[in-house]
Amino acid sequence: MPAHALKRPTLLALCACVLVAQSMVAAINLLIPQLASSSLHPSHTEVLWTVDAYIIVFAGLLIPAGALGDRYGRKGALLTGLTLFAAGAATSALASAPAALIAGRGLSGAGAALITPATLSILMRLSAPEHRARSMGAWTLSLGLGGAAGNLGGGLAGQFLSWRALFAVMVPLAAVLAVAAAVTVPRTERSTRSNPDPLGTLLLTAGLVAVLFGIIEGPTYGWTSARIIGAFTAGTLLIAAFTGHGLRSSAPLFDPRVFASARLRAASLGTATGFFGLFSLFFVNSQYLQDVKGFGAAVTGVAIMPLAVGMALAQKLATRWADHPRAVIGAGLALIGLGLLGASTADAGTPYALFVCWLLLISAGAGLSMPALTLGVVTSLPAHQAGLGSGLGTTARETGAALGVAVTGTVLSAHSDLLHGMGPALRTVGVVVLAATALVTAGYGRRAGGARGPAGNAATAARARATTTAPNPAASAQTQGG
Repeated sequence: MPAHALKRPTLLALCACVLVAQSMVAAINLLIPQLASSSLHPSHTEVLWTVDAYIIVFAGLLIPAGALGDRYGRKGALLTGLTLFAAGAATSALASAPAALIAGRGLSGAGAALITPATLSILMRLSAPEHRARSMGAWTLSLGLGGAAGNLGGGLAGQFLSWRALFAVMVPLAAVLAVAAAVTVPRTERSTRSNPDPLGTLLLTAGLVAVLFGIIEGPTYGWTSARIIGAFTAGTLLIAAFTGHGLRSSAPLFDPRVFASARLRAASLGTATGFFGLFSLFFVNSQYLQDVKGFGAAVTGVAIMPLAVGMALAQKLATRWADHPRAVIGAGLALIGLGLLGASTADAGTPYALFVCWLLLISAGAGLSMPALTLGVVTSLPAHQAGLGSGLGTTARETGAALGVAVTGTVLSAHSDLLHGMGPALRTVGVVVLAATALVTAGYGRRAGGARGPAGNAATAARARATTTAPNPAASAQTQGG
């Protein structure tokens, strides 16, 4: 494979793969009423698990899935992920009982966990240094488009077809993407230095699943219930055990000391913050448009599409201003927070045109900040662990998204209906986003911690600098390690 061999067909195939994987996070939300009244007769808990199984498995497996791609081949991980994604979709489409539907969703989530870090790490390996910011912008735009496409597809299926049709169409779509990837995506060099670390993988995956379960189910069972406190306690202990194992092991899944870097901590927090705000909006957006404004499911899917427009336009600016990551990230996250505060003023009499202005502001903030944040997390690790780095970044995204839904749902549950609860919920999230923005920009203003940390961090920093571009501070400023 020649260096910097990223071609346009390859970029399009990789972005299409991550778009489809991300779309299934959101698509199911508009089908909940149809699922609840379907011939499967699922209980309320089973409906919740149908929604959550994909997210929990997806986010819980991202880091080890990225490490597996680094070790055994990123293209192979991508093709395996597409196969699992299609198998899960077929299982869901043919489900005759709620348990089969939930299992199918989990299997598709495992496929998405292989697809997402593999696509990003391949982009990082193939992109010329001076083009990495642009490639990262296209990849992060695909994430946003995936959410919008999921809402549109779920709305169309809910109004004109059925929930089974949504899953069924994913099977041939995944097959087409697999063929496109097989033809257009070259194999990248495997890393013999990457270690899947079975014990570390088990500890980290179990810990993340426990924490995500607590976050997602907290509003349902109550934040002080024994089940939720137990989940958070177990998750904390498992992640602490993973950290201890990583510090002692000669070949860990990844060295926990990378988080000594203020820049990595800031990029991870910023990534989680952006998706915290976005998914809070996603959680109330479709309900507001359908239940308050009276839009049908299909019209709601179309009415959400301005989110994609804002992201696409701002992503071009983000690429142009890639030399100023601190300013771009601070401005983008601030726009998300301010947009949420604006959207919190919406009520039954708010014109759709005004509501769209807030959607555009929020989506522009995401499009502006996410490419630089993604680059900051991914480049925190050396080049041979690009898949692991992308897994870290995507885990931050999905954790932030789960927190956004959980916090919004908790605030809504304290009010009599959506109309009265939406404003306080979005204001709460908006204030949190703005507070976190200050922390993120402060972290980007410090020197990277890796240069002052242990020798292992210094070695990581030296390798990382070799993977970034000298004339592009958006990449070269990440002195720890796409």
